[in-house]
Amino acid sequence: MVDVVAELGSVMLGSRLKRLGERLQGSAATLLEDAGVPLQSGQVAVMLALESGPLTVGRISDDTGTSQPGVTRTLGQLDKLGMVSRITGTDQRERLARLTPAGEAAMKRIRALVWPRVGIAVDHMLAGLSPAPLLEQIAGLEAALATRSLALRTADVPAPGFIIREFSDELAPTFYAINAEWIGAMFALEQTDIDVLENPRAKIIEPGGTILFIEAAGLGIVGTCALQQTSPGKFELTKMGVTAAARGLKAGEALLAAMIERAREMHAQQLYLLTNHKCAAAIHLYEKAGFRHDAGIMAQYGARYARCDVAMDYAL
Repeated sequence: MVDVVAELGSVMLGSRLKRLGERLQGSAATLLEDAGVPLQSGQVAVMLALESGPLTVGRISDDTGTSQPGVTRTLGQLDKLGMVSRITGTDQRERLARLTPAGEAAMKRIRALVWPRVGIAVDHMLAGLSPAPLLEQIAGLEAALATRSLALRTADVPAPGFIIREFSDELAPTFYAINAEWIGAMFALEQTDIDVLENPRAKIIEPGGTILFIEAAGLGIVGTCALQQTSPGKFELTKMGVTAAARGLKAGEALLAAMIERAREMHAQQLYLLTNHKCAAAIHLYEKAGFRHDAGIMAQYGARYARCDVAMDYAL
């Protein structure tokens, strides 16, 4: 094949840079989708500018080097996605754009999940190019991307690591918030839930149980889970929740593995859980970890929650 753009050298520099940018941005779109961020790569620069606070269209244009009509179009798209909102400035005639909570969450995911891996992948490609004139460097990048796209190269870059945190009274509100969010979204908080979530130290820690949290780089605490001792040597794995911000990171899998290991360290004789068939993704996770459906557990403990119709046991 003949590369007619490359053959003309510096005459087609703009076209080659545009082509190179499109290849990189195409992979960036894939990575954003994989990270659960409903944005196009071209929209991220506007979001980045708005991280500093509410801005006018003119200021965003200056900060991003994008035309004002282009910024206006992008803001309209982001508004429909719920990523930005419009407010009135100190001057009633001044209109400002600002990030919504959803927009702030999206930027956290981009910073934590996309940019670090893209940066490492691009650095690896650049490191493989010997010192050469600009056009030769561009040719080297094009050849590298033709061999393997940026999206595929980032697959070699590890996802952010997790840190397991122990319970503290300072994290009690986080324990409540994470669990109230998912329970409230799918069911209704029962009195049993409220008693535990409002008094985690008294209901779980002091009777001999434990609570763990999982932290993801750049996102903070994204999940929690508890072991509640229901009788000597018997523990219920309960109040396990992961925030929407951590979707796709396998934080739940890492947290569950940590809790099973903690149960062994505590010399648990029985480890079981109670859930509902609506929690299909969670049930799949439990099955994958080694939990098995158990009618005996259902008969013995299932009445604890009105929503319980699935009971599982883990062979320690």
